[in-house]
Amino acid sequence: MRVWPRFTAVADCAVLVEFGEGIAPDIHARVVGLDHLLTDAPPLGLVEVIPAYAGLLAVFDPLLTDHAGLTAVLQSRLRGPAPPQTAPVRHDLGVCYCGDLGQDLAQVAALKGLSVEAVIAAHLAGEYRVYLYGFAPGYAYLAGTPEAIQLPRKPVAVRGIPAGRVIIAGPQCIVTTLKMPTGWWIIGASPDPILTGDAARPFRFDVGDTVRFHRISHDAYRAAGGR
Repeated sequence: MRVWPRFTAVADCAVLVEFGEGIAPDIHARVVGLDHLLTDAPPLGLVEVIPAYAGLLAVFDPLLTDHAGLTAVLQSRLRGPAPPQTAPVRHDLGVCYCGDLGQDLAQVAALKGLSVEAVIAAHLAGEYRVYLYGFAPGYAYLAGTPEAIQLPRKPVAVRGIPAGRVIIAGPQCIVTTLKMPTGWWIIGASPDPILTGDAARPFRFDVGDTVRFHRISHDAYRAAGGR
């Protein structure tokens, strides 16, 4: 039986703290809590913290501390008072499901035994949370895709998918930021940028924020700069 949290030395300059397995709000809340504890008052030698679904990687300067020293600090922080709870910031993103922008909508509907409109309604009903960034710049992994439209990834990725596409796989959803291949299901497109162009705050979301989607027309999508 595994005991959480679990602390694992990684290479010569990091400690991985795991709070469980899988995608679950209660597990991720503990990840975000430790993230806040460390970023609000960084311990000696801490260089960076990288939160994920069920754990957090704490990267340190080996000239200032070591695995044992940082692990002791992490354990002490977790035993101490929890950080003040703040309401997550909510973001509303427009999404257009028209034509080629939702090139996989019909296939998702067929595989799930639903109409296209039912797939769209399910996607819009989802309450999404930003769990982590990964894979590519600005790729914010959102969990909260309703079970009714969840599908595993495609067996083969498709190349050349433009930025701004709304893609789903399993319980996850992403708004793409770069032209890249993907094996996820492309159900729509959003004109709302995730990359801000601000070096001090390069991404639209913080981990722990929430996202809701609202439907927009193709004309509105074009008027907002979508392509």
